[in-house]
Amino acid sequence: MSPAKDSVVALPRTRKQRKRFKRKVKIKAKRRAQKLEKLKERENVTPLVKKYWLQRYDLFSMYDVGVKLDEEGWFSVTPEEIAARQAERCAGAGVVIDAFAGVGGNAIQFAKVCHRVVAVDVDPNKVQLAFHNAKIYGVEDCIDFIVGDFFQLAPFLKGDVVFLSPPWGGPSYKAKENFTLDLLKPKDGHSLFQVAQAITPNIIMYLPRNLDMLQASELSWLSSPPLDVEIEENFVRGNSKGITLYFGDTALHGSDAL
Repeated sequence: MSPAKDSVVALPRTRKQRKRFKRKVKIKAKRRAQKLEKLKERENVTPLVKKYWLQRYDLFSMYDVGVKLDEEGWFSVTPEEIAARQAERCAGAGVVIDAFAGVGGNAIQFAKVCHRVVAVDVDPNKVQLAFHNAKIYGVEDCIDFIVGDFFQLAPFLKGDVVFLSPPWGGPSYKAKENFTLDLLKPKDGHSLFQVAQAITPNIIMYLPRNLDMLQASELSWLSSPPLDVEIEENFVRGNSKGITLYFGDTALHGSDAL
């Protein structure tokens, strides 16, 4: 019986062709998996997080490589561009202590330009996420991750710079016309600053854009003699995101510079 006219005879592929075919299949499968993962991730984005998820590449430029955040991390992590700028002030420093490390945004940038970073957070899950994200950026070996309360650990910590970005109280901070230091958690800004000052006078604080500027500058007077302080407003894509206070040697332009 003769074969049908429209039948197709499969020709054996060469070894090179088989390799190329397998590679194409793997690439397609990988792309399909990534697409499904992104769809799944988007479905899990809560209404509270959606705004920040749309800004994910401003938060972590390597987000697609596998960066992970918890819900609080989305609205509390420092945008990468700002974190890198803050880290520049400590370039070459021996040890930087990140007192409220969260998911690691600042610790990662400090680790790129400093010799050692001590990343502290009271939440074990956040510390785990910070370690994971640091691995993506290839700096995990430059960071010591500690689960604990900064206020309890502070008497035992030694460092050249302390970075403070305590919880602002969630996105609701924006509703305040004037954000005062007593609104910071878990303790007010004055108490926090004094604890950090016992470690080093070189302190960087990242605070809300609606911060009471008079209170901010008054922090320098908690030291005798008063510390140099520089106040910097931080922008991403033309939008104000926060205020950075630089004290001691991290301040570039002297007392009360803006």
